[in-house]
Amino acid sequence: MHDDRSLVESRLRRVLDERIRPAVHPRSVPLDVAVWNAPGEPVPVAEGLAAEPGPIKVGDMWGAPWGTSWFRVTGTVPEEWAGRTVEALLDLGFDENMPGFQCEGLVYRADGTPVKGLNPRNQWVRIGAPVQGGEEVRLHIEAASNPVILDYHPFLPTQLGDKETAGSEPQYRLARMDLAVFDETVWNLVLDLEVLGELMQELSADSQRRHAILRAVGRALDAVDLQDVNGTAADARACLEEVLSTPAEPSAHRISAVGHAHIDSAWLWPLRETVRKVARTTSNMTALLEDEPDFVFAMSQAQQFAWIKEHRPEVYAKVKAAVADGRFVPAGGMWVESDTNMPGSEAMARQFVHGKRFFLDEFGIENDEAWLPDTFGFAAGLPQIIKAAGSKWLLTQKISWSQTNKFPHHTFQWEGIDGTRIFTHFPPVDTYNCSMKGSEIAHAARNFKDKGVARHSLAPTGWGDGGGGTTREMVAKAARLRSLEGSATVSWESPAEFFAKAEAEYPQAPVWVGELYLELHRATLTSQAKTKQGNRRSEHLLREAELWAATAAVRTGFPYPYEELDRLWKTVLLHQFHDILPGSSIAWVHREAARTYATVAGELDGIIDAAQRALAGDPASGTRLVFNGAPHERHGVPAGGASPATDGGGASLTPREGGGFVLHNGLLEVEIDGRGLVVSAYDIGAERETVAPGTAAGLLQIHPDFPNMWDAWDVDAFYRNTVTDLTVADEVTAVNSTNAAAVRVVRSFGDSKVTQVLTLSAGAKRLDIETEVDWHETEKFLKLSFPLDIHAERYASETQFGHFHRATHTNTSWEAAKFEACNHRFVHLEEPGWGVAVVNDSTYGHDVTRTVRDTDSGTTTTLRVSLLRAPRFPDPETDQGVHRFRHALVPGADIADAVREGFRINLPERIVTGDGAVAPLVTADQDGVIVSAVKLADDGSGDVIVRLYESRGGRVRVRLATEFEALGVVATDLLERPLADVSQPELADGAVRLILRPFELVTLRLARPQH
Repeated sequence: MHDDRSLVESRLRRVLDERIRPAVHPRSVPLDVAVWNAPGEPVPVAEGLAAEPGPIKVGDMWGAPWGTSWFRVTGTVPEEWAGRTVEALLDLGFDENMPGFQCEGLVYRADGTPVKGLNPRNQWVRIGAPVQGGEEVRLHIEAASNPVILDYHPFLPTQLGDKETAGSEPQYRLARMDLAVFDETVWNLVLDLEVLGELMQELSADSQRRHAILRAVGRALDAVDLQDVNGTAADARACLEEVLSTPAEPSAHRISAVGHAHIDSAWLWPLRETVRKVARTTSNMTALLEDEPDFVFAMSQAQQFAWIKEHRPEVYAKVKAAVADGRFVPAGGMWVESDTNMPGSEAMARQFVHGKRFFLDEFGIENDEAWLPDTFGFAAGLPQIIKAAGSKWLLTQKISWSQTNKFPHHTFQWEGIDGTRIFTHFPPVDTYNCSMKGSEIAHAARNFKDKGVARHSLAPTGWGDGGGGTTREMVAKAARLRSLEGSATVSWESPAEFFAKAEAEYPQAPVWVGELYLELHRATLTSQAKTKQGNRRSEHLLREAELWAATAAVRTGFPYPYEELDRLWKTVLLHQFHDILPGSSIAWVHREAARTYATVAGELDGIIDAAQRALAGDPASGTRLVFNGAPHERHGVPAGGASPATDGGGASLTPREGGGFVLHNGLLEVEIDGRGLVVSAYDIGAERETVAPGTAAGLLQIHPDFPNMWDAWDVDAFYRNTVTDLTVADEVTAVNSTNAAAVRVVRSFGDSKVTQVLTLSAGAKRLDIETEVDWHETEKFLKLSFPLDIHAERYASETQFGHFHRATHTNTSWEAAKFEACNHRFVHLEEPGWGVAVVNDSTYGHDVTRTVRDTDSGTTTTLRVSLLRAPRFPDPETDQGVHRFRHALVPGADIADAVREGFRINLPERIVTGDGAVAPLVTADQDGVIVSAVKLADDGSGDVIVRLYESRGGRVRVRLATEFEALGVVATDLLERPLADVSQPELADGAVRLILRPFELVTLRLARPQH
């Protein structure tokens, strides 16, 4: 037989596009349309429905950027359509390739009942099946004219990302507003042909199955009368019955489809628009659940449920009913799908606390899975947090985006820094927006790396990022793929059902130890510095607010601000979403975040001040009490307590021969040359130089920064090929300072200016560096360099509840790919017996490189802190303006010193006048055991919650002393529930004794008398 595959396939494409698809709605009549444009921000639904609209017609432009237009569409069903299925086709000017990324709408009935959402892949609204002739139709559409930010030519700078700069030019042309007959037989024929045509493309050219399908498709096309598609569609479908009913091979890969609509809580739209995106999508999904009995939909992010509960209660009622039915599944158990690299220890824990508690309170559901399909890599401390929250599984997809190395597993055990293992799955479909295309299903089966030992994978199915969700077409395709020869099998299942099957079939899954590093989007550790500073500051203020409010509640009866802290935590957690904290959202999001962080700081400072004043007592005594919110004693002030501080000694400053200054305090001698650079930092006790020979520390370096794609997200390795050292100083002057020696350095470069103050304080074995940058560069990357005379094959970066080691060398492509990495408060490098730490108050990105010197064959290991970038997409003004950073170089530091100094720079002491010292509620007798939280129990019982962890990476015995009346102790999970599978600690003689594994996290609940 002659090979006519291309002839039949080309015929199929044209007949589908030009004859069969148009025949799905064979008859139509126009609807009458009117519009009211809401002034300013969106209005309540009742106001939009009641507003008097003005004239508009199909073909007219509408919608200023970020505006809201309320369309009223009315019409009458023709009498001759009686008994038929009729739909309204409502095209706001959609581009079908941009679901979630352009205009959208939510359809209401006249009484305010939500019907469904409109987006480019979902433009229909069912009027009746069947309808009555003469039936009146009246619908209202709340339409959002969200501008297109990420266009066909991506990453072009645009002012559309902020309402303040977007202008008022209409964005869309009204395309279609019709009533139409829906022919279900033709619609099914379209899906039959699509599924078979897509499957054919994935089968080998010489396979019997491919040719059998080809012949059946040819017969079906022959059966279609192109002048009477609707009359002949049933005959065409009959030609396909045999090939559609041939079952899959018993060994076929099995895909669990989970209805999904990954909705970014903010990205190329502001937070307020996400509230409406969630309402549109959930309206669609609850309607689809009613129509499709096999369909299962999962939605993560408790924040998004909370939004519709608050703003769209009529939509939430439908969601809650569908959840109760078991087919609308709250997934993930986190407040938002957060970044996991940058959030601090407690914040990462609270993502699960607040997320899981919301789902428990609202639905009585507890999640076993963490659901993070789009997060940009995963910190090595996360497995323990997932387990401590009562969960045991993790799903993500984003690691498939890695540029250099292909991850070796799709299903595996992920081991964190403390040894905790979490059963983890990466969907081999390689998308969290699966649409049930044949190419996607075939790719999942071919790509699955665990063949022979496992056969299940998951496919998140539905339009996402900007929402939209699963469509009826996807459900119909899945039904045809339930068991179809040549294809993987597809069935709708919840995440829990998938994980239970996958774990059962693969009990000896391979183990991956350490972070799940995404070899992409590395610049998200630096972009939008003010957002990152707001997060870091908020995290530490929340720690202090809980600590001092709990202490004051126990000591003085101070009213513990449960509701305020709950609300503020949720605000901070929301802004850790994986496009807000990483700095990859539009200008509007970050402008709004700056205001929010300022408000949060003001409220938390108010709580802290009130609690400390209650604790300090009578200010008339005039005693200056130092409140120490850090987990280590400082200047004689206990951790978590307050008392007068002791004097730290003195520091001197003298001129340096050749220019500059020498700073000395008996512990360090620091030389700053005439350029304002640190050319020596000598550890007097160890008789050891810190700065590598012939180099200078505290050196600012600037690089060109124009990645190939994803401007705010990416920095590509070639940026390092060109560097400019900022060595010219406008001034280098001594600064008068009490109990400290300080030098001020001013530099100008490009259109920017930087001022640094380098300070050696009395009694401190560290050099503090305060950097103020008035930044007005474009597409540049600013680094702060510390070339160190140290030989280290690996270095430590702080992560959640511990630290993680990375190589300093690039032996393999895996190591070379980590050319920009994340730290929290410190980075630490060490030779046996001597090390160096660099600590910070707000930066995350860094790089570490090593060279061998020609002069003495010694090793120079250079740590560079990432300060600022200037990408132009999606925010063309990223990081422009004044920024302030605080860092410290700590010579002679071991890991314990790095931990201590990291807390010091982030938790400055507070001075309050009072009449007596304040004893801490709890005290750990081991410096390496960190008390990360002291608070009152969330249930309002008055019990004290203490969370602690081992910070050095070693086993330790610790005695936790209580300085209040504690009746008993119980170890709990993060949600403060007693653990059933552990040996419970005991409270004896006012103390709890524990043995902690390396990096082990423990939460204790200390009962207090009921008052």
